[in-house]
Amino acid sequence: MSDDGTSRPGEGESLLLVEDDRELAALLERLFSEQGYQVDAVRDVQGGLHSALTTSYSVLVVDRRLPDGDGAELVSRLRRNGVTTPALMLTAHGAVHDRVSGLDAGADDYLVKPFESTELLARIRALLRRHVESAAVLPLGAGFLDTATAEGVFGDGRRVTLSAAESALLAHLARRPTRVFSRDELRATLSPGTVSDSLIDTYVYTIRRKLGRAAIRTVRGVGYRAGELA
Repeated sequence: MSDDGTSRPGEGESLLLVEDDRELAALLERLFSEQGYQVDAVRDVQGGLHSALTTSYSVLVVDRRLPDGDGAELVSRLRRNGVTTPALMLTAHGAVHDRVSGLDAGADDYLVKPFESTELLARIRALLRRHVESAAVLPLGAGFLDTATAEGVFGDGRRVTLSAAESALLAHLARRPTRVFSRDELRATLSPGTVSDSLIDTYVYTIRRKLGRAAIRTVRGVGYRAGELA
C-alpha cells in the first residue's frame, strides 16, 4: 500500500529476479520493490532453479546470459518440473532466433536490453493478468478457490462446495486481490440486468456462511475485495 492509501500495481505479488549484472540487478530490485512486489534476487541458473522449485512466485524475470548457463534452459527445466509461473526473458541479443528459442523454451515474453522501465513493468502486469485470467486455482491466503470444481479449499485440505454464482463472485474478486469492487461493478459483471445490489450482498453472505467471514472483506463505503481461507 502506498503512502496515500492506494494499492501499488505489484502489491501482494512475489517476483523472482535472475540477473548476474550486479548494477542492473540492484536497479531492477529497487524498481520492483517500489511497485509493491516482494522480490527475491539470485545471480545464476542454480540459484534460480533452487528458488523457483522451493518457493511459489507470481512471476519470473530471467536474464538470458547467466554465468553458469542459459536462462532459457533454466526456464525449460522449470517447465519440465511442472512450474507454470509466467516468465519474462531479458536479453542483450534481439535476433529473431534468440527470441524464438527463448519462447520455445517456455518463456512467456521477451524483452531486449536496453529497455525502458515503464515497458518492463507493463509487460509484467500483462503477464500477471493473462496468467490469473486463465488460472483454475486462485490463491486465497493459506487456501484457494478451485474454479474447476467450484470449491473453496482450506489450508488443512478441507473442501467446501459453492454454487456456480458464489464461485463466480469469489473468483472475480480473487483474480484481482488488491482491488476493491463496488456492488454496482459486481452486479454489472456477474448479474447484468439485475436491478438490485442486494443480490451481491446475498451471495457474499452465503459465501461467508460456507467459508467464513474472512473469505471476503468489506471495505466500508466502497464495496468488497478478496479475503482469505485459513
